[in-house]
Amino acid sequence: MILLSVSSSTSSPIAAVFSVALLLFYFSEATLGAPCPINGLPIVRNISELPQDNYGRPGLSHMTVAGSVLHGMKEVEIWLQTFAPGSGTPIHRHSCEEVFVVLKGSGTLYLAETHGSFPGKPVEFPIFANSTLHIPINDAHQVKNTGHEDLQVLVIISRPPIKVFTYDDWFMPHTAARLKFPYYWDEQCLQESQKDEL
Repeated sequence: MILLSVSSSTSSPIAAVFSVALLLFYFSEATLGAPCPINGLPIVRNISELPQDNYGRPGLSHMTVAGSVLHGMKEVEIWLQTFAPGSGTPIHRHSCEEVFVVLKGSGTLYLAETHGSFPGKPVEFPIFANSTLHIPINDAHQVKNTGHEDLQVLVIISRPPIKVFTYDDWFMPHTAARLKFPYYWDEQCLQESQKDEL
């Protein structure tokens, strides 16, 4: 916290300018408007002011509402994701449970039990506003916006950071899937290695 006291009888103009410059630096883009505002986040935030990015995926808007990198979460991460019509996630599986709450729009969940040597033909589930979906650990899946308006979902994952395996198609062998670990949406904000609590 910065306390600033400028009195006209005891401060010179230089001290006043220095104090204002220090105050502006404190509230600069480095702490408020940057994509990695790690310090200075209030307990209550306006979600419309959170940074968002597409992370190189056309049709995606991602916001980390509560994350391991930005907020020090250890047990869960929460994301707000919006998919434009026709866009979706890659085919993937991961080392955590995942729950989606569909806030608006419609789409399709493709889910394959990942017990053979490859995911196999997925089961299709229609998803719609006010529906929830649960993805078991390591089951290959894909969420796609198959509707005509934006699909917006709140996503909760357990045990961050997670291991993510991506597939080119449903018949790609598990041994050929690409591993990304640790997987952080806000990887550009990672400043030092995460420390185990032990």
